[in-house]
Amino acid sequence: MQWSFSIGTVAGSQIRIHLTFFLLLAWVAFIYMQQGGAAAAVEGVAFISAIFACVVLHELGHALAARRYGIKTPTITLLPIGGVASLERMPEDPRKEIVVALAGPLVNVVIAAILIGVLGATVNLDPAEMLEDPAASFVARLATVNIILVLFNLIPAFPMDGGRVLRALLATRYSRVRATQIAARVGQFAAFAFGFLGLLGGNPLLVFVAIFVYIAATSEAQATGMVDIARSLHVRDGMITRFEALGPGATLGDAAELLLKTTQHEFPVLDGNGAMVGVLTRRDLVAGLERSGRDGLVNDFVNHDVPVIAESEGLDLALDLIQQQRKPAVAVRGRDGRLAGYVTMENLGELMMIRSAVDRPG
Repeated sequence: MQWSFSIGTVAGSQIRIHLTFFLLLAWVAFIYMQQGGAAAAVEGVAFISAIFACVVLHELGHALAARRYGIKTPTITLLPIGGVASLERMPEDPRKEIVVALAGPLVNVVIAAILIGVLGATVNLDPAEMLEDPAASFVARLATVNIILVLFNLIPAFPMDGGRVLRALLATRYSRVRATQIAARVGQFAAFAFGFLGLLGGNPLLVFVAIFVYIAATSEAQATGMVDIARSLHVRDGMITRFEALGPGATLGDAAELLLKTTQHEFPVLDGNGAMVGVLTRRDLVAGLERSGRDGLVNDFVNHDVPVIAESEGLDLALDLIQQQRKPAVAVRGRDGRLAGYVTMENLGELMMIRSAVDRPG
């Protein structure tokens, strides 16, 4: 995720903090400073930091449960509105998805139980009163927040944890695509409700949560639909076959001319035998021109992280390599062993959009 940096790796997941998170800390410090001076500001920042430590543990709960099913979680990113665990994918078995979805809230249940049972925290049944009570202890307020996190995350608003449980339950009766569509609509409705309440109560954070939930629900529904369509096609059905390629001795100037003459955003780079050795993206081309000028060699800036698959493979394999494993493109090997074409996220998106329009009733 852009504008974030790593602070370490836990259980195979890189923990990243988005720069906007520090805006939240600064805002909290400012509010508390006005109310009680420097000591209050330090306590406020410490309390928010403790909350987000619980959020990280929540996301690690998801990650560890997913790892049980062979699913990796490369990154966990902290944002002002919470944490995001970037799982490679969610299990398609409804029972496994429920386990992964509930693992996060279960961590908060355990934290609250420890704070209450071991450290003696008392929880007010009115969370707002508890959090605003200056006499309430740090531990008691933290226990209250963990209970709130459990209840909030279990709201059946996709793609929150409760929404994923809803999708999994629906998937026992409907297809996964249909279940995702229903759960996404519930999530979108909940997003409108969050936004309305945020605007009505003057709570900008709730408005941001509403925007995030709406966008995430829409994106998840689209991604699930893409996977479903891709499973019915082969790579040969969606690959780019008409393209301009660059040879081993090509310069960045040659690539720049092709960029202007064609609609391609990336260019396959071939070796002397016609095999694809990598791809030169538009971003790499611009960076290369700034560093080496038009006489720079393409080979010095080519992205070699391009997997090669056969044209008879399912298109869902190419989609997984690009979308989940973040490959810039996928090269397609023809029957003669030479480059037959390649697949990018852009052309896959266009193919899915056209296929969805063709298949839509009416």
